[in-house]
Amino acid sequence: MAKTNKIIIQVCLCGAGTKKAQAPTVPYTAEELAEQIVACAKAGASIAHIHVREDKEVDGKLEIGYKSMSLQKFTDAVEVTREACKKAGVDILINLTTSGGEYEDAKRLGHLGALLPEMCSFDPNTINWANSYIFENSPRFLNYLSKEVVKHDIKPEFEVFDTGHIDSVMYYVEKHDIPKPPHIQFIMGVGGSMPATTENLAFLVGKLPQGSTWSVSGIGRGHLPMLLAGLALGADGLRVGLEDNIYYSRGAIATNVQLVERAVELSKLAQRDIATADDAREILGITRHTLRDGKTQPATWKPE
Repeated sequence: MAKTNKIIIQVCLCGAGTKKAQAPTVPYTAEELAEQIVACAKAGASIAHIHVREDKEVDGKLEIGYKSMSLQKFTDAVEVTREACKKAGVDILINLTTSGGEYEDAKRLGHLGALLPEMCSFDPNTINWANSYIFENSPRFLNYLSKEVVKHDIKPEFEVFDTGHIDSVMYYVEKHDIPKPPHIQFIMGVGGSMPATTENLAFLVGKLPQGSTWSVSGIGRGHLPMLLAGLALGADGLRVGLEDNIYYSRGAIATNVQLVERAVELSKLAQRDIATADDAREILGITRHTLRDGKTQPATWKPE
């Protein structure tokens, strides 16, 4: 579609690692996620990116809010969120993570066919995340993921952390006939990948495949500079939330709603209109899903 003045605000509520010990405002439970998603939708967010957590024994100790790819946890989060949004009269696209790291393929993919989100994350490369652990996305897994997004008509959000990742995006798009144009989410400032500088973002934007839509987020201290750079460079979207950054200002812990509100305010100062959920669907080429019998269905994913 033709370039629009509307900008998509996406909220990434908790991620896999942000802890309440760091930010008490980070949501863990389905109810916490749903409450914050409704508030963020009212504030101007049109996409909610969801990770789930569970309590788990790790090295002999019970860890609260541990990262999870549990189908039951995803089902709880999505169904409670959909019901809460319906009750509140708000609309927001649900974007489910597939970045399970050490989890087997079935756990990283099963929730897509079961819950039919309108979007999901698609990380096209393995990286040494912050030079501390392997963020694994094998070619085997990415081929399976490509087939799933085509099969279930789910819009992939291609998370690009470095220049070569753009080539990988187009490899999977072409190989599996993933509908074009792709939507690219630049994640700037992860250690071991592209630092969050305006120069680097401008370079990446110049490498985008023709017709692509794109959004940007900066990790930690790169958060606000990347919002501003994204607006200056004509981004289609801005990504905010406690997954990427826990501070509103130096020493002040943020809420997800505050981060959405600031992105909205900055966008309006840049004379951009805030996209509704339906606007976001139009910009990204997404057809609203009709759920089976109005409900999600349990599913067991198996490789074809």
